[in-house]
Amino acid sequence: MANLDVALKSAMNIDGAIGAALVDYNSGMTLGVAGGTGEIDLTIAAAGNTDVVRAKLRTIEMLNLNDEIEDILITLGSQYHLIRPVTSRTGKGLFLYLMVSKSRANLAMARHQLRVIEESLEL
Repeated sequence: MANLDVALKSAMNIDGAIGAALVDYNSGMTLGVAGGTGEIDLTIAAAGNTDVVRAKLRTIEMLNLNDEIEDILITLGSQYHLIRPVTSRTGKGLFLYLMVSKSRANLAMARHQLRVIEESLEL
């Protein structure tokens, strides 16, 4: 089991990682951040993605789908942004947010590694 600091450091070890955060999608607050660049404020990016998560959860509810979000992928020109809700009982309402460079990352491996990190996260 990994604590938050270990989980974020592990996320930053994913090939092409730019930044990672653990975010509360109810409040938009980040609980932890690693990486980032001078041009990208991870706190703002993570908070903005709470709207994405909330919108998808509302849509699932409106459609009466008996399902849950595994992950959400946002593809930009030079980056992939991965959003993975935390599924543990203690992580309800939280998601891991990972930004990776398209030119340096293997998307399938990044998704797999983020899933492993999320499953081992102990809060």
